[in-house]
Amino acid sequence: QVQLVQSGGGLVQPGESLTLSCAASTMFSNTDGMGWYRQITGKERDMVATLTTQGTANYLDSVKGRFTISKDGAKNMIYLQMNNLKPEDTAVYYCYVEVVPHSGRGTVYWGQGTLVTASP
Repeated sequence: QVQLVQSGGGLVQPGESLTLSCAASTMFSNTDGMGWYRQITGKERDMVATLTTQGTANYLDSVKGRFTISKDGAKNMIYLQMNNLKPEDTAVYYCYVEVVPHSGRGTVYWGQGTLVTASP
């Protein structure tokens, strides 16, 4: 069982930056995937950034060059650095971790969500 606790959301003006943090209750393994989704009010939840089990980062096209996903295995932390925020980035952001035993079935765990608002 994995618990994910998020922090770092808030209100910023367009062009400013925020870093979201996601603290996991257990250490990561080499088979774990992880990332961030967001949900705009009235819309479906969309993938924002992921780290594959190979360490490759994938991003939503609209955030490429502005957002960076990273992890700190020693601290069991996942981060989303968001630069040059735009009003259309306003959403509730969720982190996830997929725990996958070697050659086994993965289980996805979600953070509680945190609101990011970029408004003039």
